[in-house]
Amino acid sequence: MTHTSAAGPDAHLNDVKAGPGGAMTDEVGVITGELTVATCPLADGRAVVLVQYKDADEWYTLTGSPVPVTPGGIAQLHATVLERVRAGGGARVPDGRGETSA
Repeated sequence: MTHTSAAGPDAHLNDVKAGPGGAMTDEVGVITGELTVATCPLADGRAVVLVQYKDADEWYTLTGSPVPVTPGGIAQLHATVLERVRAGGGARVPDGRGETSA
């Protein structure tokens, strides 16, 4: 299932170039190239991470999402996701227990 918009004003949103091997999505598998990543807090203390081709209409769920917000908060989670997408290799969302390795 694709999303037609990123959630709410509290979302962290950045454009990023995916590294070799791109980012893994639940809906369409790996996507590559210039992407936009949105990390959106949910009411239950988790966050959903969505990704789209830059300037596209459809959003996809980054595999591993939703995830509990890491101890460093939503900004740290978003920064970690961006690092992973830049690294590529079928980037996924970190597991939510504060692990930050790619």
